[in-house]
Amino acid sequence: MKFDAMKKLVVLTGAGMSAESGLRTFRDMGGLWEEHDVYEVASPGGWHRDRALVLRFYNERRKQLLETTPNKGHFGLVELEREFEVSIVTQNVDDLHERAGSSCILHLHGELRKSRSTEDPELVYDIEGWKLEEGDLCEKGSQLRPHVVWFGEAVPAIEEAAKIVSAADIFVIIGTSMNVYPAAGLINYVPPTAPIYVIDPNEVAIAGHSRIRVIRKNAGEGVQLLMEEIRNE
Repeated sequence: MKFDAMKKLVVLTGAGMSAESGLRTFRDMGGLWEEHDVYEVASPGGWHRDRALVLRFYNERRKQLLETTPNKGHFGLVELEREFEVSIVTQNVDDLHERAGSSCILHLHGELRKSRSTEDPELVYDIEGWKLEEGDLCEKGSQLRPHVVWFGEAVPAIEEAAKIVSAADIFVIIGTSMNVYPAAGLINYVPPTAPIYVIDPNEVAIAGHSRIRVIRKNAGEGVQLLMEEIRNE
C-alpha cells in the first residue's frame, strides 16, 4: 500500500515518549513520591486531605519539566507534518510536543503548566514559572488546582480523542503500555483499513489486533524507523 501525502497520521503517546527527555514517571517512582503513595498526591481524596502536599508534588514536577527539552522522538513527529496530517493524542501532561513544534495536540490528562478553578473547571490559566501555591485564586475567588486529570476523575477529552482516532489513515502508539483506560480503548476506534504501529522497547500486548507492526525501540529511534517505513510503503 502506498501512502499519499497528507494522509491522516494519528499518534497516541504515553510516558515512554518523554522518558528520553529525563521526565520520571509514576512507574519510575515505584508508585511512591517522598514515601507518599501516588494516590495521595494525584487524586481528589489526596487534594482534600493535604492540599499543600499535592501542590508541592506538582510544583516539583513542573520545575523538572522546565529543566528538560524535547527529544528526537518529539522532533521526528514534527518532521512528519511535512508529509502527513499529524494529530497527537497524548496521555502526558508535559508540554514537550508543543515545545518541539507539533501543531495539533490533544491532552487527555490535562496540562502540567496550567491550573484551573476548583469552583468552575472551565476557568483554566497558564502558570507562570513552576509554582502554584496556597492562596492562588481564580477570578471567582476559589483556590486553583493543577489542571490534570487525577486518579478516579473522568477524562473529558476522550470523546474528542475517539473522533480523531476514527479518522486515522495510520495509527501509531508510542511509549504506552495500553493498560490505562479509557485511553487504551482508543485502539478500538481505529478504522479497519488503517495500519497500526507500536513503538516501545518493552513488549506491549494488545489483544485482538493482528495488523499491528511492532518497532521495539525507544521513542527517538523508533520514530526514525517509523518515518522510513511509512515513506517506503
